[in-house]
Amino acid sequence: MKIILFDIDGTLVKAGGAGARALNHAVQAMTGRKDACSAFQLQGATDKSNFENAFKAGAGRKPTKKEMASLTQKYVDRLPAEVLLSVKAKKYLKVKGVEKFLAKLSARKDVLVGLGTGNLKEGAFIKLEPSGLMKYFAFGGFGCDSHHRCVVLQKAVERAAKLALTSIKSGDVFVIGDTHRDVEAAKEAGYHSGVVLDGFGDPQLLMRSNPELMARDFTGLKPWLIWLGLEKDPKGIKRGTYICPDSPIEHAHYGRTGLDLRDIDRGIKELRKAKKKITG
Repeated sequence: MKIILFDIDGTLVKAGGAGARALNHAVQAMTGRKDACSAFQLQGATDKSNFENAFKAGAGRKPTKKEMASLTQKYVDRLPAEVLLSVKAKKYLKVKGVEKFLAKLSARKDVLVGLGTGNLKEGAFIKLEPSGLMKYFAFGGFGCDSHHRCVVLQKAVERAAKLALTSIKSGDVFVIGDTHRDVEAAKEAGYHSGVVLDGFGDPQLLMRSNPELMARDFTGLKPWLIWLGLEKDPKGIKRGTYICPDSPIEHAHYGRTGLDLRDIDRGIKELRKAKKKITG
């Protein structure tokens, strides 16, 4: 059983800044600051982190538990109106090819398709509603699960295992996002990582994070299906090393940075060791 987890913003849809506008509105209502989200980077982080950072930008301190709950509710209440504004302004878009891709994956019995997103669960559903894509997702990991994207992904896999009534190997989990943070979280959890370039990620940071697959969008499905192991590689080469690169993109990445998958994996292992020393 393969588990395929999709990020939302920039990977499935582009909501035309609806989330940032809703959060700015919520923070302004509580602190008076109008543009709190301009003070930090939203993309690739969880809503828990973004909400705390936005409130701190407005109030100059972290929110209390009660303030966080109030901020979250104000955001959720405002978000549908902001999404509707994006739709009316024709700034709400589905990433090219994604619906065909999801339909193809969902038709398979050996695949479970889920969400792995930094959005709150309620926020995720609100953002996806105009797209009609929510019907493809039976489970997910959400920004309300943790501050950390790695944990969000792990929660999604736990839920997938309950649905499938079987244990899930890390090598059978594929994470698709659009930022380097999606890639880093997938690698930290021991999962495969692929990204779309037509999202919100910084191209240079994406190259440095070294995902296994990079593609502009989902208009060409064959590379995605080969990466997922759902179609055979016509070249018949072993994946995962620079000697036998996953793709021409990996070859180009090595040429630009001097790094291959082994270098990135070594860095992830060192990160895990450092975190273990701190947390015990």
